[in-house]
Amino acid sequence: MPSNLTGSRGHEHVTSARSRVRPGSGVVAPDWHHGLMNIVLFHSTYGPRPAVQRAADRLRAAGHEVWTPDLFEGRTFDTVEEGTAYKEETGRDELLKRAVLAAAPYSERGLVYAGFSFGASVAQTLALGDERARGLLLLHGTSDIAENASVDELPVQLHVAEPDPFETDDWLTAWYLRMGRAGADVEVYRYAGAGHLYTDPDLPDYDEEAAEATWRVALGFLDSLEGDQPAR
Repeated sequence: MPSNLTGSRGHEHVTSARSRVRPGSGVVAPDWHHGLMNIVLFHSTYGPRPAVQRAADRLRAAGHEVWTPDLFEGRTFDTVEEGTAYKEETGRDELLKRAVLAAAPYSERGLVYAGFSFGASVAQTLALGDERARGLLLLHGTSDIAENASVDELPVQLHVAEPDPFETDDWLTAWYLRMGRAGADVEVYRYAGAGHLYTDPDLPDYDEEAAEATWRVALGFLDSLEGDQPAR
């Protein structure tokens, strides 16, 4: 079962993010989502597997607008090694460029950035660079933090296995402290005994109890952001 190790917000109604929104032109695109959150959800090193679309459908069923960029140009992989080889061949800069271009058309809406493992590292990078970001939902992964990174109480929630060979305890402690220094409001949930990508039913890592607990908490996190609508 998860344990909320860090973070002071819990799931109360959040208002601090409003100060982060910068006024735009006041023009609203005809397809602006007037429901809950606008979420961009990035896939893992395995590529845009069915689990990503199932997760997006779960979020849409809760009323959210969700986009699932394909950073691998249609490629999916059966092993981490194959996916990692593709990432190295393509290059991190190119993958980040694809992510930025995919998110850019929606950024004025005030996005929640989210992702699985590698996709979580991409989501973190984009969220810390987007002054309009409404939140950051990290599933199974984190990333390095630039020394000059600065946000205004950006709500962040991380869900990760315990232990996790890719997210060690020492790393997570350092990451949490650095995110706090950057100004983020962070919660960390750990799931004892789960595999690294425990939310993907098609992988050996899958843990149904941990996955369902993760989605319950994550949906509560997204609900807590409802009140902060972007400037229009």
